[in-house]
Amino acid sequence: MNVIVSNKNQLLLENLGVDVIKEMNGEFEVDEIIAAFQNFFYQRMILDITAIKNYTDIVNLQKLSISLNMEKIILLLDGTDATSNPAFISNLVSMGIYNFTKNIEGIQYLYNTPNTYRDVAQFHRLDATFGNAAMANSQPIVAAPVVEMAPQPEFYGTRVIGVKNITKQSGASSLVYMMKNELSKHYSVVAIEVDKTDFTYFKDKSLISTVTSEVGSIINKHKDKNVIIVDINNSLVAEGFCQDVLYLIEPSIIKLQKLITLNATALQGLKDKKIILNQSLLSSSEVANFEYEARVKVYYNLVPLNERDKKIPELNKLLVKLGFAKQQSEI
Repeated sequence: MNVIVSNKNQLLLENLGVDVIKEMNGEFEVDEIIAAFQNFFYQRMILDITAIKNYTDIVNLQKLSISLNMEKIILLLDGTDATSNPAFISNLVSMGIYNFTKNIEGIQYLYNTPNTYRDVAQFHRLDATFGNAAMANSQPIVAAPVVEMAPQPEFYGTRVIGVKNITKQSGASSLVYMMKNELSKHYSVVAIEVDKTDFTYFKDKSLISTVTSEVGSIINKHKDKNVIIVDINNSLVAEGFCQDVLYLIEPSIIKLQKLITLNATALQGLKDKKIILNQSLLSSSEVANFEYEARVKVYYNLVPLNERDKKIPELNKLLVKLGFAKQQSEI
């Protein structure tokens, strides 16, 4: 689900044709917008720049970029010289604001194909030749793969992690269950599965099963937790709510062959993603061969785990790599 913050372009954005979970209309201090959405989970925010008081002051946009995830925000500019000049656009790029446009066509394009720095690097200089004609183009800049940042040793606030099977039945539900149990020793955690009811087999009443249409509300209901782990299944909506997604591949010959038979380019779409070889018995040299042949990078090679174990050192190593406290590995 999405949020819309509008002002002068309210009528334009009402006809955008996307699912909306929350709307704000009017002119707001940037701190008001941050307070409303800093701990609110959504897929995309369509932000009318005229809804920000004193939006021509780049400091206000800088505050926004520090406090909100700009990868999820599409900024609708007002088409004036103040927001279309090269210096202003270069400052947007400097702050990590890559998804900006002047028209409804641009919003619709960026909604499905968000920009990365590679797409807007051409504007990242004050002397760039950039005029209104360029911004008026209804075709926004073409996107490129996102480059993952190295995990941090600690995190603050709520973190939403998705787990998704790439090869069929690769153990996402079990891994979510085990992650939830391990992390619960040090954090407040909730686990959610979307569009399935596999959690019922674990006999754990704290596990939540929901459907795509309700997942946004469920996540927002639990935003007081440190960690929310989502078994995505095939829900693109659920995937959009996640800050991190672990893509599970069981590297057995039969499962990989079935995957490639059904979709010859399945692995190509995973470049720069967090790929987990789950229930894997591959050696380090075999993992290297897999990476070479598949043209992808493996984030972690995870051996088969026992769901009944009270201590799972290999899982703890993965959690540490994901940025959780190091004492997890000492459990």
